[in-house]
Amino acid sequence: MYDFKSGLECALQLDKDDELSHFRHQFHIPKHSDGSDSIYLCGNSLGLQPKLTQEYISQELNDWAKLGVEGHVHGKNPWLSYHELLTDKMAEVVGAKPIEVVVMNTLTTNLHLMMVSFYRPTSKRYKILIEGDAFPSDKYAVESQLRHHGFDDKDGLLLWNSREGEELLRYEDLEQILNNHGDEIALIMIGGVNYYTGQFFDLKRITELGHSYGCVVGFDCAHGAGNVNLDLHNSGADFAIWCSYKYLNSGPGSLSGVFVHERHAYNKELNRFTGWWSHNKETRFKMRDDFDMLPGAEGWQLSNPPILSMAAIKASLDIFADAGMNNLISKSHKLTAYFEFLANSIGNDSIKIITPKDKNERGCQLSIQVKNADRTLHDKLTEAGIISDWREPDVIRCAPVPLYNSFEDIYNMVERLKVILNG
Repeated sequence: MYDFKSGLECALQLDKDDELSHFRHQFHIPKHSDGSDSIYLCGNSLGLQPKLTQEYISQELNDWAKLGVEGHVHGKNPWLSYHELLTDKMAEVVGAKPIEVVVMNTLTTNLHLMMVSFYRPTSKRYKILIEGDAFPSDKYAVESQLRHHGFDDKDGLLLWNSREGEELLRYEDLEQILNNHGDEIALIMIGGVNYYTGQFFDLKRITELGHSYGCVVGFDCAHGAGNVNLDLHNSGADFAIWCSYKYLNSGPGSLSGVFVHERHAYNKELNRFTGWWSHNKETRFKMRDDFDMLPGAEGWQLSNPPILSMAAIKASLDIFADAGMNNLISKSHKLTAYFEFLANSIGNDSIKIITPKDKNERGCQLSIQVKNADRTLHDKLTEAGIISDWREPDVIRCAPVPLYNSFEDIYNMVERLKVILNG
């Protein structure tokens, strides 16, 4: 599909031909100790800061300084409705309708709020199915929900595991689990993109399978939002949650996004925790009315939002809107394929890429397994100016992010890795 060559000249030409290359200059690139730009391949843990972020946050700080409480209604971006500034662009990023999306709280908090509504166990149907190597926070959260409802978390948790000697999950194994236990499973909760391998799951296939057995289906899209085409509405998933500090570049610990499918938008019988920000906006400040639920994902809000964090998200989403998700995904496919091509050309038997080869089954991530390696390899990469992510026991996770990584970045990373491996 791509005509890659191994020399630096190819990388430079690819950058010259890249219509998105100018977006790199809209981000702060961390410096290496020698003053040069680091090769930053850690966007799957924390995205880089857009240069717009300081301006957007400063605007809200200035309105706070000048207006005090009046900033809620008279600020440049009135705080009362600030979260609405994010809705359309976030919905575009995750492939949803605006009524299905809201930005609020943090990731695991939102997972618990979704399970309050969508994990409704009975004495027979109470089990939760997750990936065998799910992100730890997800596993801890679902175990605690099982205990909260009076079930044993070992008995109530089912794992979709990879086969011995394999890293990637197989759908036929998921089908077998449902065939054996479908009438016992209340909730299927899968990471949309597995944090360790980078495997991007077929959300629609999993949802249709789960629904055919009467299960509720949700996804943690922390490693998918801003990275892959999630197409959440058409997936049919009941809910999804994601953070905004990885590919969405909103800063450490920033807010989470929530998707609730529109078929649940007006269901007032669906159990939920509530607060005044999920109450009808027209009567919210009358203060003494009975609760009147907002329709859609907004109806899961609890409190008024933290504006400074939302300002950072707005800065990033404005860049995403300018670049376009389809354009970013197209570059991501090419950038990751180039990385794969160069890594495979190293010719060292000690390395193995465990991320799927199919571009439609991965995002901008390659997980490189290094035989007999330990964290000292990662330390050497850091000393060489490469910021990546080490995952025990032997994997380097690298995220070639299309908004700010260049083809030259990838060339230089592989050249430095080659020297380290052959040293």
